[in-house]
Amino acid sequence: MYNAAGQINKEQLVRRFAPMVKRIACHLMARLPASVQLDDLVQNGMLGLLDAIGRFEAGVGAQFEIYAAQRVRGAMLDGLRENDWLPRSLRRDCRRIEVAIARLEQENGRAPTESELADSLEMPLTDYQKMLQDARGHQLVYLEDLVAEDGDDFLARHRVEGDSDPAKLFDGERARLALAQAIAVLPEREKLMMALYYEQDLNLREIGEVMGVSESRVCQLHSQAVARLRARLFAGAGKAPRKARGDG
Repeated sequence: MYNAAGQINKEQLVRRFAPMVKRIACHLMARLPASVQLDDLVQNGMLGLLDAIGRFEAGVGAQFEIYAAQRVRGAMLDGLRENDWLPRSLRRDCRRIEVAIARLEQENGRAPTESELADSLEMPLTDYQKMLQDARGHQLVYLEDLVAEDGDDFLARHRVEGDSDPAKLFDGERARLALAQAIAVLPEREKLMMALYYEQDLNLREIGEVMGVSESRVCQLHSQAVARLRARLFAGAGKAPRKARGDG
């Protein structure tokens, strides 16, 4: 990876790690709205790769690949932050799904099926599944979720100081435990999908091949799983998902 002058050959490094950039972009796509283009992610990722090459000083072995992956992912996310990931209308639809999930779980003592959720929302199953497809990019946590009704800011309260008391981190540990418990009670297909995506790092196409479904179906399962987790986590924290304005 060095030229005759002993300098890092940037062009060769770019060629070597370009597939990594594409892989990270494909993996992020499941969490992004359909309006986001893969090429835009890749372009931002390549800028992150070039930045990593310019900054890294400890060689180009395995440590560089780990460092570069972090810079690539960060560059992609920085590019996305310049835009609203999810239109407000779709955000309202996601809130409606969360409220329906929480209500049906409380009424029936189990996770509601897609058909039950569609009936609760008074729409055909195909329309509900399209809503899930369009909601690709719905996040587990938004910044607005981290501000309590009295204006108390979660990020400010949990900022780690050099002399902070380790006991103050308990809330974060409790949140991770709650998330693990919420994932454990997901329907089996959604649980498998989450494991393949977040633990095995498979992309949508690969997950579809494993599960025997289309990429669009994987997107639907992901959106629904996120909605179930949000409904359960916020209900467990004593804070129900915010009901979107105009939902009646």
